[in-house]
Amino acid sequence: MRIDIITVLPELLESFLNHSIVQRAQDKGLVTLNIHNLRDYSVTRHRTVDDYAYGGGAGMVLMIEPIVNCLEQLKETCEYQEVIYMSPDGDPLQQSTANELSLLTNIIILCGHYKGIDERLRQHFITREVSIGDYVLSGGELPAAVLSDAIIRLIPGVLSDESSALSDSFQDGLVAPPVYTRPADFRGMTVPSILLSGHQDQIEKWRFEQSLKRTKERRPESGSQM
Repeated sequence: MRIDIITVLPELLESFLNHSIVQRAQDKGLVTLNIHNLRDYSVTRHRTVDDYAYGGGAGMVLMIEPIVNCLEQLKETCEYQEVIYMSPDGDPLQQSTANELSLLTNIIILCGHYKGIDERLRQHFITREVSIGDYVLSGGELPAAVLSDAIIRLIPGVLSDESSALSDSFQDGLVAPPVYTRPADFRGMTVPSILLSGHQDQIEKWRFEQSLKRTKERRPESGSQM
């Protein structure tokens, strides 16, 4: 899979790219991650990528021309199934979103900044808008990293135990059950005896029941449908 991220602050993504699962996915050749500095596509001598908003008001807006220049250059190298804009008012990121995007081969993620991007980009060039929550950050770099990580971990071969991703919260519409590890008794706080029984069928039944319970408690809008 190839993911191209367009940003005005590429240095914010360096740590994300060079550590943990994302780094291993690149080392295995399963993912190619490219970071593009939007300022490299500016048409001004000072590498300007933002300007004042028409109609006045506080804050700057990312200009249409540098972003289109970058998009058009990228599209000369391969065909992209999605051009995704990270925006607070986009569609909420859910596990199903990550599942769907992990099946694609080439995507572009555009990081917003300042007061956002020229609306003409959203109307004519963006194919999908994604939000990681109803709040505002200084830029789209952290949301882009969140989305990329959610996608990459689902690609076959990325995780050492591929079944791990299948048991994540929300894969089956349920919150994951509680998990425990050694020691079985820590200062009088004990692990549920069922998990120590060795009866796998009963353990799986207990886990399912716990998932149902947690979903109803923590995601009542989902639990009420079960």
